[in-house]
Amino acid sequence: MRTAELGPGDDAALETALPALPHEAIAARSTLELFWRRLRTDRVALAALAFIVLLVLVAVLAPLIVKLVGAPPPDEQSSAALDPTFGSPTGPSSQHIFGVDKLGQDVFSRVVYGTRVSLEVAVLSTGSAVIAGVIVGMLAGYYGGLIDTLLSRALDVLLAFPILLLGIGLASACSLGDGCIGGLIQPGLTVVVVVIAIATFPYIARIIRGQVLSLREKEFVEAARSLGASDRRIIFRQILPNLVAPIIVYTTLVLPQNILFEAALSFLGVGVQPPTASWGQMIADATEIFDTAWWFMVFPGAALVLTVLAFNLVGDGLQDALNPKTGR
Repeated sequence: MRTAELGPGDDAALETALPALPHEAIAARSTLELFWRRLRTDRVALAALAFIVLLVLVAVLAPLIVKLVGAPPPDEQSSAALDPTFGSPTGPSSQHIFGVDKLGQDVFSRVVYGTRVSLEVAVLSTGSAVIAGVIVGMLAGYYGGLIDTLLSRALDVLLAFPILLLGIGLASACSLGDGCIGGLIQPGLTVVVVVIAIATFPYIARIIRGQVLSLREKEFVEAARSLGASDRRIIFRQILPNLVAPIIVYTTLVLPQNILFEAALSFLGVGVQPPTASWGQMIADATEIFDTAWWFMVFPGAALVLTVLAFNLVGDGLQDALNPKTGR
């Protein structure tokens, strides 16, 4: 059976007979659209992201929230809030919804202000660690040779130290007198941020180095090099944009780790110092009286657990959304 041949005048009839294809079926999606399409299907990650947004609002609006609830400032000590007979902490009440600690300080107020301290330390230390790790990792991975050897061995030395022990040593040394490096690193919040950044950035540098070792052998890098592009242009215009996804994912995974690190340092007494409120410090103070004042440990402990869990869930969701092999 032969198929009838179409003449030049039959084009209009053929277009009418064929169904029109919708434009959406062939429309290309941007990287951001694909990312959001995958992320919005992960309801757990979206719920965790909403919780983190709530935490940020609590940290920013901490004075207003404490004032609206009618709680005293976090560093205000009141013997009247203690048990009049034994002088022990009192539990949740209409005046103190989370109870008070052994000094008569309001636990709710300190938990709210502790949110500000934890997020501030986490963001500053993680940001510093990511910047240092990306720079060191890109230099070691791109240039290789002697530069890679020297930087990699320096990272190995830092990784050989136990993180918590290194943090305790640096925090203890810099918390005395005028601090470290001629007073550049002052005792308190600055010490904690620097200690966490030093302990964290080698892991980021190793990951970035491995990524750069793979990317520098790709065809687009070879093409840019053959066209006479400088090393600086190749690093910042060709390689760095391809590192955005792993940097974002690893940053979200390091943030909860640094929150726990800050809490651990404060728990051991070398982190944020009183009267500044810190979840780790509150948990440390509550260990002696936990059997009689459960609220003193439960509320800051719950805040710490939920915050770390939320960041971990968001990190997992971002990793799935940014990975094109997830199949979502």
